[in-house]
Amino acid sequence: MPKNQFDEGFRADIVVNDLVILELKSVENIAPVHRKQLQTYLRLSGKKLGLLLNFGAPLMRDGIVRVVNNLPES
Repeated sequence: MPKNQFDEGFRADIVVNDLVILELKSVENIAPVHRKQLQTYLRLSGKKLGLLLNFGAPLMRDGIVRVVNNLPES
């Protein structure tokens, strides 16, 4: 196995069009570890964009966190 290849480095919840990783949570509050987990998934997969979706938030719009890999945050 090549040095930088993983048998099972991670299991993304959902990958949309091989471009965006969706990480699904249902927690009261998003913790820093949740964002770090998605950042790691993006880095390992080489994808640029991920969305952390927290179904535990009172309103869904408050439970969406955009995470990018090597892109400037706007």
